[in-house]
Amino acid sequence: MGIKLEGLEKLTVELNKRVDIGAVKTVVRHNGAQLASKMKKVADVAFTKGYKTGTTERSIQLEILDDGLTAEVGPTTEYAGYVEYGTRFMEAEPFVKPSLDIQAEKFKSDMKKLVR
Repeated sequence: MGIKLEGLEKLTVELNKRVDIGAVKTVVRHNGAQLASKMKKVADVAFTKGYKTGTTERSIQLEILDDGLTAEVGPTTEYAGYVEYGTRFMEAEPFVKPSLDIQAEKFKSDMKKLVR
């Protein structure tokens, strides 16, 4: 699971011309933290079937990379993908994509505010 953004170098050059890169890093870190929080809340509510221990919810971590320009958020349990997408034996209980869909709009909005 993941989203890969290409052209980070070009984006960095353009952002340096227009905005304070420190502000961009703050937006990335802040939105990453919000995404992790949302994902944990959705996981707590979404996991209604089967045996729930909270391990996947607790495994959701935020990691800041690329000198502060990338936030990686996600679960580290080996079975999280089965929970997200389901299997032929169990129905999906999505928690990553719904959280990302909501946070992506906030992130876009926050970034647009920086370049105005």
